[in-house]
Amino acid sequence: MHASSRSTQLPADLGDGLVLRRATPADREALIAFNHRIHEHTEDGAPEERRVEAWVRDLASGRHPTFPVEDFTIVEDRSGRIVSSLNLIPQTWFFEDVPFKVGRPELVGTDPHYRDRGLVRKQFELIHAWGAARGELAQAITGIPYYYRLFDYEMTVTLDSLAGGRRFHVPQQIPPLKDGESEPYRIRPAGEADIPFLAECYRQGRRRWLLSADWNEDLLRYEIFGKSRDNVNRVILTLIERPSGEPVGFFAHPGYLWSPGRVAVSYFELVSGASWYEIAPVVLRHMVRVGNACIAAEKAERLDAVDLRLGAEHPAYEVLAHWSTAQPRLYAWYLRVPDLPRFINHVAPVLERRLAGSLCPGFSGTLELNFFRRTGLRLRFENGKLTAEPNETSWENSTADFPELTFLQLLTGYRSLDELQYAFPDCRVQGAFEPIFNALFPKKPSLIWPIS
Repeated sequence: MHASSRSTQLPADLGDGLVLRRATPADREALIAFNHRIHEHTEDGAPEERRVEAWVRDLASGRHPTFPVEDFTIVEDRSGRIVSSLNLIPQTWFFEDVPFKVGRPELVGTDPHYRDRGLVRKQFELIHAWGAARGELAQAITGIPYYYRLFDYEMTVTLDSLAGGRRFHVPQQIPPLKDGESEPYRIRPAGEADIPFLAECYRQGRRRWLLSADWNEDLLRYEIFGKSRDNVNRVILTLIERPSGEPVGFFAHPGYLWSPGRVAVSYFELVSGASWYEIAPVVLRHMVRVGNACIAAEKAERLDAVDLRLGAEHPAYEVLAHWSTAQPRLYAWYLRVPDLPRFINHVAPVLERRLAGSLCPGFSGTLELNFFRRTGLRLRFENGKLTAEPNETSWENSTADFPELTFLQLLTGYRSLDELQYAFPDCRVQGAFEPIFNALFPKKPSLIWPIS
């Protein structure tokens, strides 16, 4: 258990015979059964329909590097039956090269007979208190449209389409080997000895993104050896190496059909100097073989596509564009930043570096940001050095106006200033300061390989 999260007074009486508490190891089987019933919507109990159950079993096992079973919340009725639950998975993300703590709420669910009673809100209040005690600067969740905006989250970080990957490749369009030709690279499952290489390759690739998750050796080891085979979030980490045995990269894919007739690549990275042009088709051909094996195992009709779920931008997209059949609309992560001045001060080295390399180096002045909620943000610059602090301002005397939580879209590089001002007529920046905002907050892709 995280000692810093024991300060919340639990159990809490919610009225109507309902009690909110944190889980214990004794709740393991009840949590597994509850989440299977709420999230998997199945009655036949077929093994392929129990992937969420396997995920919960793994989380409750004590094997996860950052997550104990006590980080599940439970609402139970008079009989002790679980009627609502969620959890918070601690992790670290990066804002370019600056690490910060994040909590990922997951497995949010309530029995249909107990919905619309504010039970999820009570649990979010609890895990947000845990996050504050742990020093988390943000919480991030993937989920259904709009809902988490009710808890001060904003959709701000690219997430692949709910319908599939960012790019689709049908097998017939994937370039085959010529007669007598063999693959120029070998592909095999990663093992224990490969973990240092995986971690270093990932660290190199992470520099490409504004926001990324910190996949350290412990998490990589858990992914390979700690997760159950049927875990809905388990991926197979696959090494790419030259015939000599020299590793040049790796990719990750689920070991099952991601959606009917489709297999997916959820992460793909190469070391500096390796050829995306040569290697990406090798990976596609391997995924066709994986897909055909899944089709046979799952008794599906045919393999329709290999999905690349690699965010909005990726080197593989460029070299495989000729064989791509679709670029579907992307979804988004929800992000909550409870203390914006604290977050800005934490990542100030990145913002100061951007300013120093812009057309406005050494800027001195004050930017007054208005959020239309009697809240705002003051950014003070002294010869390019930044200090952020809360303030109350209004549109009459502000430097910039950002309705609701739209400033988070600018901060995370999800939307440019021009895009925000186009989409939201009441979003505005005084013209003289637009170069400063554009220097501080350029549009830049992120890729969150989810830690679960």
